[in-house]
Amino acid sequence: MEIRIQAIHFDAAERLEAFIQKKVSKLEQFYDGILSAEVVLRVIKPESAQNKQVRIRLMIKNNDCFAEKASDTFEKAVDDAVVALEKQLVKIKKKNRTNNGTRKDVVAAMKKLFVKDKKNSLNE
Repeated sequence: MEIRIQAIHFDAAERLEAFIQKKVSKLEQFYDGILSAEVVLRVIKPESAQNKQVRIRLMIKNNDCFAEKASDTFEKAVDDAVVALEKQLVKIKKKNRTNNGTRKDVVAAMKKLFVKDKKNSLNE
């Protein structure tokens, strides 16, 4: 997965970028179809508390996931955003599994009906 990190109006330390790479890359264990990730770091108001904002957008097949969190440190904001994305990915994966299972059941039922109809038409 390609991870693009963008710091707005400041230069992010290599240590922070490495931390983000590590945390965001772990999201692949929750969902296989992640194509890329965009991480935006921003300082909201330097004087206030919880002024470090992180936005993470995951591009996945047929969908996107997004989380935005603010905290006192970028590391804490990244952790919070990654937790929010984990929940979204698990939900999407569960939904896809349910839909795929339903489709398989429908296909199997249609095949049974087709076979029955074919046998009935041959008997007539």
